[in-house]
Amino acid sequence: MGNDTVPYQYDSYVKSNNWGAQLNFSVPLDGAMIERCKSIAKRHEEKMQLDYELVRAIKCTEIMRVGFTFRPGSRVDSLCSDIVPIVSLTEPKKTNTIPNW
Repeated sequence: MGNDTVPYQYDSYVKSNNWGAQLNFSVPLDGAMIERCKSIAKRHEEKMQLDYELVRAIKCTEIMRVGFTFRPGSRVDSLCSDIVPIVSLTEPKKTNTIPNW
């Protein structure tokens, strides 16, 4: 900090410097508030993860619906690998067995 002052008389000049510092400490007085803040942050993080997974599922199905997919072996190949049509989960699995006579 500092200032330069020119008084009313033109033949005199005053220069002064002031130095200072400030140090603050913050101490929470209510520990419950910190825990509540942590709880809110955790819920927000969970919501963001859910939003990411839902948007990923929506976009993967849109890509699949128009007949596209990611190139096998690419770095994003596994991005939509867990998105499957419901009908594939409800149809009975076909097995190639030879009947016993």
